Amino acid sequence: MKTSLLDGIKPAKFDKHIIGNLLLDVAPPDEVRQEALIVGVRNADGQIYRLIGASTHNSFMNAVEELFDLGLTDELQETDEPVEGCDAIFSEQ
Repeated sequence: MKTSLLDGIKPAKFDKHIIGNLLLDVAPPDEVRQEALIVGVRNADGQIYRLIGASTHNSFMNAVEELFDLGLTDELQETDEPVEGCDAIFSEQ
């Protein structure tokens, strides 16, 4: 899986836990967006500050499970439609 911080957007206070729990390769945002499935992570201001790209459904589900384990909520859990270019968007609720 690949990840990127988006320029000029403050990371969430829990971001270090994401990096600690998921095996992620840092890549430019454009490269991350080319992956098959995209996870966005919102900060306290409601802005998506991190993208995580998964090339397979399996790796996407692994990322989703890890983010749930961190106590984060997927706002797109009830829909199959992408929002803001993401297949899942996690935040503290």
